[in-house]
Formats: sequence, structure tokens, C-alpha cells
Amino acid sequence: MGKAGNAIEKLVAGRWIAGANDRDAIAVAKYFNSKKIRALINFLGEAYTKEEDIAKTIDIYLRLIRYIENEKVIADITVKPTQLGLLISNDEFVKNYKKIINAARGSKVFTWMDMEEAEYVDDALSAYEEEVDNGMVGICIQSYLKRSIDDLRKLTKRDAVIRLVKGAYSASKNKSFQTRSETTDNYYKLMNFLFENGKSFTIATHDLDIIHEAIKLNKNSKKDVTFAMLKGIRNKLAVQLAEKEKVSIYVPFGEEWIPYSYRRLKEAGHLKLIIRSLFESQSI
Repeated sequence: MGKAGNAIEKLVAGRWIAGANDRDAIAVAKYFNSKKIRALINFLGEAYTKEEDIAKTIDIYLRLIRYIENEKVIADITVKPTQLGLLISNDEFVKNYKKIINAARGSKVFTWMDMEEAEYVDDALSAYEEEVDNGMVGICIQSYLKRSIDDLRKLTKRDAVIRLVKGAYSASKNKSFQTRSETTDNYYKLMNFLFENGKSFTIATHDLDIIHEAIKLNKNSKKDVTFAMLKGIRNKLAVQLAEKEKVSIYVPFGEEWIPYSYRRLKEAGHLKLIIRSLFESQSI
């Protein structure tokens, strides 16, 4: 991205990332807890092929789980398949995923699975579906993928806990919607489906029109609905929303912040929000 791009990345990371280590993430989570907001904590890192990187990731999540339990932090953890060994093998990923969620269940900590590129969706869903009946697990569904409505039909029959996002990746035309408007239209479609057929789900977006529509739908709903945003973007709105609705904020931490920040920068519809957020005052 060049020098200017690198400067922007660092500026964005300073606003969007909790810090380099898990104690930074816990501190930010406690701050949001004081504002009636739940934290979704993610250790940054992906596409690992070295066992030592995967082992380090697992150790950090296990330590994070203990912090959340011992310090009574209102927080979930959220993991990525490729940081748990999916690029080595599906068996490696599933083994490590189960190790984390079993520890999390023992500490009554909820575990989310983030979605990555389209090619990893089947493996992610398969691992999640093995555990959904045991509870305390949720999964992310991306509206930019054409397959997502079929995935939701299957998942809601299992009472899966869903976090609905637009998605920050790209895929071929036969797999994904190529424009922002198509992705947004599909988000509405998936959201309406969840209000009709889901039980517990999160509307994760900064799109004000979607948020307002979801609030309307939730007024007469008996669903367990949460609104979610990313750390650093429209967090003042999140605080206001938390006075009447359940709200969570995605709190990433770690030193591998460049891939995460780059996806946010190029994600359709986020650039204006990012620029605006950099000029807004915010304690954390």
C-alpha cells in the first residue's frame, strides 16, 4: 500500500485493535462491560501452517478463557479455522477446535467460530455442526456468499446460534455477490429469515438502515437478538443502543493486525466509516 497506506493501517489499527496481548483485550472488554456491552475477543492470526504457531494460539485462548472466568468478564471468544490448523488438515483443526471449546464450556465461556474465505466454509460448518447440540458455540454466516441462505435453513433446524455479517472476503461470481448493494440486499433476506426461523442470533453491522430495521423487527420478537459492531467504529452508537438492546463489540488483539486491518480498509462501505471514526473522540 506504500508509505501512506502503511500510515493509515497503523492509524486504523490503533483504533481497532485492543493491543498486543490478552491483558490488553481483557482491559478493553472490562471497559465495554462498564457500558453494558459484551466483548467478543479474537486473537489475531490466520493461515497457520507451523505447529508452533497453532500451539501458541491454543495456549493464548486457554489463558484468555481463564482470565474471563476468574475476573468475571462478560465476554465470548471467537476463533478462526485457519489459526487452528485447517491448512495442515481438517483433523488438526477439529482436534484443536474441540480442545478450546471444551475448556471454554468448563469455564462457561461462549465460543464463536469466525468465517474466512469461501473455500473453508464447508469444513467450518462441519466442525461446528458436530458441537452445536452440546451448546455454548456459535458460528458466523456471511451475506456476500450465495450459499448462506441454504446454510441458514440447515443451521436453524439445529437451533444454531448465528452471527450474521456481510463478510470481508471475496469469491468468484458463482459463489458470491459482487456488489455492495447485492450483499446488502442478501443481508436483509438472511436477517428476515432469522427473525422468522432463528432463536438466538446476532445482527453484526454498522449499517444504520439495517440496524433500524432490526430494531423494528425485534420490538415484537421473542427471539434472543444481539447487535454487534467492531471496536473503533460507531462505538458511541453501540453504547446508546445498549441502553435498550443487547450489544456486543468485536475486540481483536495481537501483533498480526495487518491482514485484519487491510480487510476492513477494503471492505465495501467501511472506508467512509473508518475515516469518520478516526476523527471521533473515543476513550478506547
